[in-house]
Amino acid sequence: MSQPSPIPYGRQSIDDDDIAAVIAALKSDWITQGPAIDRFEKAMAAFCGAKHAVAVCNATAALHIGALALGLKSGDRLWTTPNTFVASANCGLYCGATVDFVDIDPRTYNMSVDALRSKLDTAAKDGTLPNILVPVHFSGQSCEMAAIQNLCDQHGIKIMEDASHAVGGEYRGRKIGGGAHADLTVFSFHPVKIMTTGEGGMLLTNDDELHQKLLRLRSHGITRDPRFTRNVPDGPWCYEQVDLGLNYRLTDLQAALGESQLKKLPRFLASRRVLAARYDEKLDGMPFITPWQHPDTLSAWHLYVIQVPAEKRLAIFEGLKAAGILAQIHYIPIHTQPWYQALGFKRGDFPEAERYYSRAISLPMFSSLGEGGQDRVIGALQRLVL
Repeated sequence: MSQPSPIPYGRQSIDDDDIAAVIAALKSDWITQGPAIDRFEKAMAAFCGAKHAVAVCNATAALHIGALALGLKSGDRLWTTPNTFVASANCGLYCGATVDFVDIDPRTYNMSVDALRSKLDTAAKDGTLPNILVPVHFSGQSCEMAAIQNLCDQHGIKIMEDASHAVGGEYRGRKIGGGAHADLTVFSFHPVKIMTTGEGGMLLTNDDELHQKLLRLRSHGITRDPRFTRNVPDGPWCYEQVDLGLNYRLTDLQAALGESQLKKLPRFLASRRVLAARYDEKLDGMPFITPWQHPDTLSAWHLYVIQVPAEKRLAIFEGLKAAGILAQIHYIPIHTQPWYQALGFKRGDFPEAERYYSRAISLPMFSSLGEGGQDRVIGALQRLVL
């Protein structure tokens, strides 16, 4: 008898409509920069309730030009959480800024408001306040953005939400990305995320000036818009480079896929929320800590992370793998990475993030997992711990 296929921790959901959308783009006059990008951006902005959206080649690029657009430069400071992928911090280094971290809340695994308040008080006295704060909506659950915004407003700090996990999530009844509590919001459309463009990312903002800056920065700093050019044009073919931009553009092929995926996003979210509730029910009584949800949030459930006894984590992880369950760990705290240790960080600097990491396992979570696949995961866990 053949063995069942392994279950990954996350994967894309592509159907015939998505394939048809990409084929239509391939048959069109545009496969790089064309009308599908504009349609995708407008559809995402409308979905989130934002004024503007700018599509880029991946979320790392989005974080980079987002920081640049907010004016981050050499000598400035960016703070984020240690419990995230390295891109959330690296974007500050790309701009020549100094990076630091704020420890996490042990219940939500997001940036701790209390830790942020204490660190800001100290930084205000020392003259080391950050220019930009990057709160990360870990696993799809929003940070406590009203409190975070209030603290940042007191010190004139810009906010760029890293919502790579959280497209479709909500905070206080409003879609993440609407700009109620941040200058910029970043989404990721990597295949393991909630919706995909293959690779891709997006920035959302309600600020007209930021929007125009982002459009230039994603495409070499070049513009034809007479509002931003300086010279009298030789003819209609002229363009000007007015910023030191990059080539971070999304293609029309990817945008066509993204537009198609966005139409299914409510269904993807509903499936994930059903799976999360079912995990909660089926894992009740096992020796795990299941995810706690803040009452102000409605998670997009990119990840479903349990905490297990630290001394048993490796055995549980390897036992799941042997059973064809490809769980994952999110995340190794950034400050413990060799590059950041060379910058002066060390183990013990952010104890809550380290404590969480020592016990965390991300279980499979994707919209097409289904009850059958989920029962395989739950059955494997039961055999390992009961």
